Amino acid sequence: MTARTLQGFMELLPQEQIVFDHMKSVIAHTYEMFGFAPLDTPVLELADVLLSKSGGETEKQIYEFKKGDTDLAMRFDLTVPLAKYVALYNNDLTFPFKRYQIGKVYRGERPQKGRFREFYQCDIDIIDRDELNIVYDAEVLAVIYTVFNKLNLPKFKIYINNRKLLGGFLQSLDIADKTVEVLRLVDKIKKIPEEAFLGELSDLGLAEDKKQSLLKFIKINGLNDEIIAKLEELNIDNDSFVTGLAELKTVITQAQNLGLPAQNIQIDLSITRGLDYYTGTVYETFFDEYPQFGSVCSGGRYDNLSSVFMDKKFPGVGISIGLTRLFDQLRANNLLQFKELTPSKALIVPQDESLIDAAVKLAGKLRNADIAVDVMYRQCKFKKKMEYANKIGVPYLVIIGEEEAKSGLFACKDMITGEQKALNLDELIETLK
Repeated sequence: MTARTLQGFMELLPQEQIVFDHMKSVIAHTYEMFGFAPLDTPVLELADVLLSKSGGETEKQIYEFKKGDTDLAMRFDLTVPLAKYVALYNNDLTFPFKRYQIGKVYRGERPQKGRFREFYQCDIDIIDRDELNIVYDAEVLAVIYTVFNKLNLPKFKIYINNRKLLGGFLQSLDIADKTVEVLRLVDKIKKIPEEAFLGELSDLGLAEDKKQSLLKFIKINGLNDEIIAKLEELNIDNDSFVTGLAELKTVITQAQNLGLPAQNIQIDLSITRGLDYYTGTVYETFFDEYPQFGSVCSGGRYDNLSSVFMDKKFPGVGISIGLTRLFDQLRANNLLQFKELTPSKALIVPQDESLIDAAVKLAGKLRNADIAVDVMYRQCKFKKKMEYANKIGVPYLVIIGEEEAKSGLFACKDMITGEQKALNLDELIETLK
């Protein structure tokens, strides 16, 4: 038997896993800072529940199987399970309901670089009954900014738009019946040549003047205030357009009130998110110097989360970070530092076997003080123990010899500076903390 792992499933070395888990914990902590409560839903669901909102390529990628007489499927995102959850427990939840979920999802993607069949998504959503205040859309911007800032990632920009703007603009051109198809085309305009984009609009039956008007509209650029002024100057008398513009202005203003730097937020009228799911504000996040990564965090506003399961209206706004893909791209471009093979703050090294008891007792005391430590039980030359400590990247070495065992002092060596001190237990705890 040859040991091997399925394509599309990530396995990491210890030093990589430590960095990955650190990123995951930073994201979770940031979500909680903004008042989001944790949620966990099953990996397995009834197939008809998971397939209730899917279609097209998504449905083809779902892992579906039968156990006895029951059709089961593995979750392909965290949104459909959330919709089911809200439908099931809406009488027990307090609204607005703010939840985050970090968990693995599964898709039968075609094996290739950067495509994963099992990957972590890190989602937040804010859901309310009947109506959801537009200021929450600005709060989502603040969450994205805070997460990426805390992770010390490359310079990034959050691109924002409101689908009501383009929808209203298409209505003003009398091509509202083409809205779904046009939005999907606009969503991929940065990925295809302009001529190809115009050609596909022709295939939809759009006249030349309307194609050029649309192209001119989505190319409106400048600083955020300048873009808003240009949109106002269009004087489009359409309820959807007027509402979308008012919402966009509010989100930008509240983002400023939340202290978000102007250089990190950019209105881009070509950002639409291709899914019909979104109805208002939409977000896409890109690294300034690594556009080839694609969007590393996206999402938006939707009118009714649980429409498939119930008649009550539950509008919401949310975003998702594909952590596995993000980590893989950062690692491939040498943008992560892998220093440690261990979460331990110190390695306790007894100089010979007779001192193991003393080392074990010290480890117990340090762990009781909430300090992560490890003990070197292997009997080998001290040089080998030092080599091991260097390889795993532990910050401190605590050496126990005969004198240390008798005196109650411990030789603590800083593995970075090389400085060594004799410390009592309290001093050692203070140093390691």
